[in-house]
Amino acid sequence: MIKIKKFTFNPFQENSYLLINDEKECIVVDPGCFNREEETELSSYIETNNLKPTMLINTHAHIDHVLGNHFVANKYQLGLSIFQSEHPMLEMAIRSAEMYSIPYTPSPEPQYFLKEGDNIEFGDTSFDILHVPGHAPDHIVLISEEENIMIGGDVLFKQSIGRTDLPGGNHEDLIHNIKTKIFPLKESIVIYSGHGPETTVGDEKNNNPFF
Repeated sequence: MIKIKKFTFNPFQENSYLLINDEKECIVVDPGCFNREEETELSSYIETNNLKPTMLINTHAHIDHVLGNHFVANKYQLGLSIFQSEHPMLEMAIRSAEMYSIPYTPSPEPQYFLKEGDNIEFGDTSFDILHVPGHAPDHIVLISEEENIMIGGDVLFKQSIGRTDLPGGNHEDLIHNIKTKIFPLKESIVIYSGHGPETTVGDEKNNNPFF
């Protein structure tokens, strides 16, 4: 069974996640920790609970989701996994940090590239990769239908959707991809979003004002 630990980091109030299996391995998704206090909060939880980080994944490469990449990759000796053509957005994060006057140690280069249809084996379960562009050019989400979990990044929020006015965003693509890739999933799947509270596929399919 997968346990989800959420941290809310940085001035953008971004949700960073640890996915933890029964063997106490964990996947770090979208680490947004950007100062010493937030880095310590993340690492202390890992150490206190005797966890072993095994992967570092970005759902997309906007600055608020990658601020902690360098810290996590360096501390736990992990290679970054990301959708291959999202790499230019990762490079753009340096300019974004300058624009927002946010301290940022640039992310390491990706070592592993994910694509739609990939399956990440994780203990007794696995996560499927879906490619859901619109908020970012090559945004991915992680889904375990067995565990009723979706790590959704900034695709779909409770009663909202990801903004599409940033470079590479496309409103029509986002709406189309949510309708055709997310809404056909089981309505009971819990969506762990990149900002704000959890929701479910069914709640957003039936109540989200954008649809």
